[in-house]
Amino acid sequence: MLMVLAVHVDGASVGLPEPMGDIASMTARDVWRIAVETLAIIGVNCFTMISGYFGIRLRWRGVLSFLFQCVFYSVGICTVYAIFFPCKVSWTGWLESWLVLTHTDLWYVPAYFGLMLLSPLLNAWLGALSRRTFTGVLAVFIVFNLLCGWWMHGAFNPTGYTLVQLVLVYMIARYIRLHVSIEGIRRHRKTICAVYVASLVAIAAMAVYMPPLQAFAYNSPAVLLSTVSFFLIFLSFDFTSRRINYIARSAFAVYLIHKAPLVWVNIMRPAVIHLWSTLSLPLFTLGAAGVIVAFYLVAIAIDPLRRRMFDIVWRTVSVKRAAA
Repeated sequence: MLMVLAVHVDGASVGLPEPMGDIASMTARDVWRIAVETLAIIGVNCFTMISGYFGIRLRWRGVLSFLFQCVFYSVGICTVYAIFFPCKVSWTGWLESWLVLTHTDLWYVPAYFGLMLLSPLLNAWLGALSRRTFTGVLAVFIVFNLLCGWWMHGAFNPTGYTLVQLVLVYMIARYIRLHVSIEGIRRHRKTICAVYVASLVAIAAMAVYMPPLQAFAYNSPAVLLSTVSFFLIFLSFDFTSRRINYIARSAFAVYLIHKAPLVWVNIMRPAVIHLWSTLSLPLFTLGAAGVIVAFYLVAIAIDPLRRRMFDIVWRTVSVKRAAA
């Protein structure tokens, strides 16, 4: 999620340069933007890989919790704006804020919900495949996405902002969980680190010679390679942290808050653009880091309330189901 925020601070806010091979014309700010995007573009893929590695277990509580979280922030933010800035919110807009799967600018919400619904089929199917068959199916699916989706801009998955991309990443993560041992990953950690560095170089080189939308596509071969190698590096570690786990519980809330249209258009993006246009590059970097930390602090402060409210709702629903 830190990577997702960094991408939104970088390319989504201040825009990415398009040198198209003209390296001599690049400025320090151009290099900075490409470097940040190169390091952070794998955030969405990694977020999905976590779900794939541990496996989504579709339960009523999980489905309702996901929808409740999305509605809580969408309607909550819209309601706050309607109270304090009524000129920015119409009744139609407020009503549409409840429709988090159909009337939303957050593409990941309906896409991930679709992945949740497909997860029982994916888990059963992938779990029943032999390693050889799984390898072949996954290889064909990856090549099909790279060739027909990324390279030829196929409508089914041209840049990775689709359910198809989430299914692809989920399958890769399931393969790692089912057929790759942690011991083997640790034995080859140096090689994996070298692959990760090489993939970063490849992403940056593509960004210099290709349009940004294609170079930094989630289904780009270099981005996928960077995602997998980065994920494997962290799998090779062995540590636990209650603090990290506590923060992680609010990670998705960070996305739902800062990317909510009213927050994004009126607060997040204007603040980043203002810092970009008024500060030197080092000071902007510090300022952008401050913006990221601020959204994390807001999410960590608010999300416990959301969790307590959902617990109340779930207990109420459970009691009624038991009575029925």
